[in-house]
Amino acid sequence: MDHLDRIRLFVRVVERRSFTSAASDLGLPRSTATEAMKGLETHLGTRLLDRTTRHVAPTLDGESYYRRCITILADLDEAEGALRGAEPRGTLRH
Repeated sequence: MDHLDRIRLFVRVVERRSFTSAASDLGLPRSTATEAMKGLETHLGTRLLDRTTRHVAPTLDGESYYRRCITILADLDEAEGALRGAEPRGTLRH
């Protein structure tokens, strides 16, 4: 799982408030989701999520990171959508 995939997973975990639901939405085993979030937290050097057996919620750092991530992912989706729908322009030369 690359860094962007871990970010998408993090956003889904926050939105669903559940590792199990987020993993299911993305077609991943729960254990993969858990390990990916541990890896993201290690990479960032901070705890993003408070976990209990029944509840998952973002920490203060996690909430801040979540807000930035949804903006970044929306920008990325918009950029990719613009390219997919773009008509070729210019003169074709061979």
